[in-house]
Amino acid sequence: MQTLKNHVTLIGNMSDIAQVTDFENGGKVARFNLATNKTGENNERKVEWHRVFAWGNIARFIENYGGKGKMLAIHGRIVKRTYTNQNGKVRNVTEVEIKHVIGL
Repeated sequence: MQTLKNHVTLIGNMSDIAQVTDFENGGKVARFNLATNKTGENNERKVEWHRVFAWGNIARFIENYGGKGKMLAIHGRIVKRTYTNQNGKVRNVTEVEIKHVIGL
């Protein structure tokens, strides 16, 4: 039997400060976009954007350390979710849930 794995590692820069949500139970979640660079044709650098989020102590670290332009190395897993926006439209989102982070 084959075991499937869901791991992703990215090194990039935060697009802005994280949006942090505090919960009544003391937990928190931090969400932000991470920009990574890709070298394309003719050595052109192209930016790719990744939606990422983190829970608990990792969210606290990002809240305290993070900010626009801060470079991070993250390791986590890809998560797909569905939600309904304010206009009642169903949206699908693919994000990276951070399991480990290093400030660079």
